[in-house]
Amino acid sequence: MNAATFLSELRRRDIEVWLDGGQLRCSAKTGALTPELREELARRKQEIVKVLTAAQALVSQERAIVPLQASGSRIPVFAVPGHNGDVFCYRALAQRLGEDQPFFGLQPPGVDGLEAPLEEVDALAACFARQVRAFWPQGPYVIAGFCAGGAVAFELAQQLAHEGATVSALALFGSPYPAYFKPASQLTQRLAQQTARFATLTRELLSRSPGECRSYLNERLARRRERLAAERTALADPVLQVRAKVERATIAAVAAYVPKEYKGRTVLFQPNRQWDVADRWRSVAPRAERYFGPDGLAQQVMLREPNAGTFAELFRTALQDWKIP
Repeated sequence: MNAATFLSELRRRDIEVWLDGGQLRCSAKTGALTPELREELARRKQEIVKVLTAAQALVSQERAIVPLQASGSRIPVFAVPGHNGDVFCYRALAQRLGEDQPFFGLQPPGVDGLEAPLEEVDALAACFARQVRAFWPQGPYVIAGFCAGGAVAFELAQQLAHEGATVSALALFGSPYPAYFKPASQLTQRLAQQTARFATLTRELLSRSPGECRSYLNERLARRRERLAAERTALADPVLQVRAKVERATIAAVAAYVPKEYKGRTVLFQPNRQWDVADRWRSVAPRAERYFGPDGLAQQVMLREPNAGTFAELFRTALQDWKIP
């Protein structure tokens, strides 16, 4: 029986054991703590102290901090996910960076369904800054952001620097400038996508015979029905309902955010050379540098395998260029 199992057995017998300033304390009903159990408790004292100390550390750990790679001697990365709050979008990148690179995702409030999501970038950044400083008080830090999370990471780096912390670098992975998320801009994007889809449909139909056109349209309609059915199923999933609230709150927060000038080191990792948002970010981050993925790579998959290896290498190169350990 290990120490954790032994503690469970004591609780079953209404015997409570806890730590008080590093000292082991015990409370039990009359007659519950038999001589045998008392002797076992004394014999396992050091083992039990270790188990209770680890449990206390786990409980006190800040909820926003999700370790994707906890060990390593390099400056730790604290990374804000995209609009859906999924920190595991960085899983492949963290693995590719290796065991010597500590990497922590920052999970926004609301993802666990226990609290309401925050609706302002400043508030999100302040929440993360408080928890990052509590978790890793000595600094320095590398701050990262993906997609909409780039705006939150930008504000987080500013707040940490304002508080006197050392931010060695700010890395934005496929992060549009916040104005991209404004309703008017989103409408323009949707219209452009609809136009592109209509143009593709027209080309496909013109290249087919009437019979082939009917088959092609039937296939497209079948796929559309399947997609809509999957979306209706997803809407009924309570986990996805919570995630959708976080998405809406984050997009609204980023759309309303107006970045202030940040003079720290900034790296823009773009999925490809055609996906160019550098000019807008450079208006508020004059030290921003750019690194590009391969031509044609979509932003949505840039941190997934097999692309994660490319951006892990670019990330290492950027830090080495700045002589960041």
